[in-house]
Amino acid sequence: MAAGAALALAAVLAAAPGSAAADPTAPPTAEVEVEVPGPEHGKLAGSGHTRVPPEGRNRPASRLTATEAVADGEVAEVVDNGPVADRLDIVVVGDGYTVAELPRFHADAQQKWAELTAVEPYTTYRNLFNVWTVDAVSNQSGVSGDPSPDTLRDTALGSYFWCDGIERLLCVDQDKVDGYVAKAPEADLVLVLANSTKYGGAGYNEPSKTLGYEGISTASAGNEKSGQVAIHETGHSLGKLADEYFYPHYPGYERYVGPEPADSNITTLTADDMADRGAKWHRWLGEESPDGGAVGAYEGGGYYVTGLRRPTENSMMRSLGKPFNLPGVEAMIAGFYREARIASPVTPTDRTLRRGDTAEALVPRLTGADGRQLTIRWYLDGREVKSLAGRTDVRVSDPALRLLDLRTHTLSLTAEDRTPSVRDRAVARTMRSTVSWSVRL
Repeated sequence: MAAGAALALAAVLAAAPGSAAADPTAPPTAEVEVEVPGPEHGKLAGSGHTRVPPEGRNRPASRLTATEAVADGEVAEVVDNGPVADRLDIVVVGDGYTVAELPRFHADAQQKWAELTAVEPYTTYRNLFNVWTVDAVSNQSGVSGDPSPDTLRDTALGSYFWCDGIERLLCVDQDKVDGYVAKAPEADLVLVLANSTKYGGAGYNEPSKTLGYEGISTASAGNEKSGQVAIHETGHSLGKLADEYFYPHYPGYERYVGPEPADSNITTLTADDMADRGAKWHRWLGEESPDGGAVGAYEGGGYYVTGLRRPTENSMMRSLGKPFNLPGVEAMIAGFYREARIASPVTPTDRTLRRGDTAEALVPRLTGADGRQLTIRWYLDGREVKSLAGRTDVRVSDPALRLLDLRTHTLSLTAEDRTPSVRDRAVARTMRSTVSWSVRL
């Protein structure tokens, strides 16, 4: 086992399920928990968790020139799919980019978005997202720890490799990151791109106490495999998924003996137990999964070789470059809908619409290979007007509404996602949005 991996595996004892070290009554420390990516040439997506200082590693900062100061903190809209209140907003901040290199940062952000949306369910639901970039001007190009541990660079976010002595662990200064993220209109998820081709990344998967975003993923902008690390980390932050990898031959991880984990994708139960109890991913048992093979209860997961089981042999939550498995896809979609709504008013709802007005809503199109779209229905005073199904706008004077009196009525549009990728009824109930207007002739 490589020395860096051994350090990471030792650190995971502080956070592993069932570990005595994970004592909720223990006094808080100033350090933050991060996930360590798996070795560059290995198969595992991660190497457990460790705790690191929230500060970055940097040379003493020098002042920006007047030109640099003007560019620093500039916000750009990369993808606009609707109002921030109804979309899942990703904020991308770069580190180690000089003012002359900002065009490269913008290109790198576009590339990482393309990598993210090449993976389901992001492919299908890309129109639920807005993407913003925030320019962070560094005095020097590149980041600390690249190419060697003693390399120090003067950068905006203090990013550095060799965090906690692990070469591929790419840490940041969280306060500095938040200072830039706060400039964006909204942030649900944060991606920090380091101006480097060196393999590495990190997952800060604790929600922000100040800005409310779900987590920070760090990645090397010039390393394709680092982008896969970032996607894996969103499985934690958005999907609330556990790691499905485990550690053979590592003391303390031979067998899990704790309680049933809360995570949706690891369990102490067998497939038969899940089916009998209607527990965990019982709805998917036996189904063919995108990552290969049938959904079952495969031994090993949550870092333990035995005692915990995972849904499939080799999903994104175990190995980089693999798709999410069926239960993972469902969990990711549930995460999308915690932040996004699929019906937003284009016509204001705070006034009564009259004969010449049009009620219009914004409903995002899905972009999956199956061509499936959201179901759109219209209702007048709670009764469905079936002839208007599928439309996103209706004139108040439309004959289909049959408004024949001078009373005020309630006109509503409901958009619903009936994807076969969600079988949990509790999740399905969150995948519906309604917009209503008062109307009268």
